[in-house]
Amino acid sequence: MKVVVLLAEPDHYARWTAMSDDEQQAVFDTFHAFDRAIGDRGGSLLGGEGLAGPRSARTLRPGPGRLVTDGPYAEAAEQLGGFFIVEAVSIESVLEAARVLPDTWSIEVRPVEGSVEPSVGAAAGTEGSRS
Repeated sequence: MKVVVLLAEPDHYARWTAMSDDEQQAVFDTFHAFDRAIGDRGGSLLGGEGLAGPRSARTLRPGPGRLVTDGPYAEAAEQLGGFFIVEAVSIESVLEAARVLPDTWSIEVRPVEGSVEPSVGAAAGTEGSRS
């Protein structure tokens, strides 16, 4: 099963920039430990990315004219800092593996119900197909 692992914490970006290089490296070390823990449980890490801060977000709002606003789509106490996509045996195996990630973060694990696969011409701006 494919799952997404969402990583969030209060004031994530302020905390991250306040960390020393060694402290940031320790966080990256937990990412590698997570990758190993997923593999130990019969799964594989398909990818993951850190996200730029919410101030860099642009949101296309619903409704006529689809107004574009600066900032995230929702106000939240926690900031989404990144995500992983995992092929896993079960949600439980991912939750157990995620225990190696920083314990100051909220970790949300959610099954992927469908995906959009890029078509051959996707780089040229053509539509993909749903799988």
